Amino acid sequence: MAWEQRRKRDHNIMFAVNYEDGRTAYITVAPKHLEGGEHLVPGIARERQEKGEIPDGLIKGVKRVK
Repeated sequence: MAWEQRRKRDHNIMFAVNYEDGRTAYITVAPKHLEGGEHLVPGIARERQEKGEIPDGLIKGVKRVK
């Protein structure tokens, strides 16, 4: 049936990581990691840079994607 083929909704929250040189990368963060507030996201983005999940570079800002 059609309902069996539906994808489950992704409850993660998407953020745009903006770099000084104009590039943008996107990350998703689980709501449980944001219980302390969205001000934690730049640190999460830097951690993901260290892991190689997003490109290196100077992060200008991080903004939630609606």
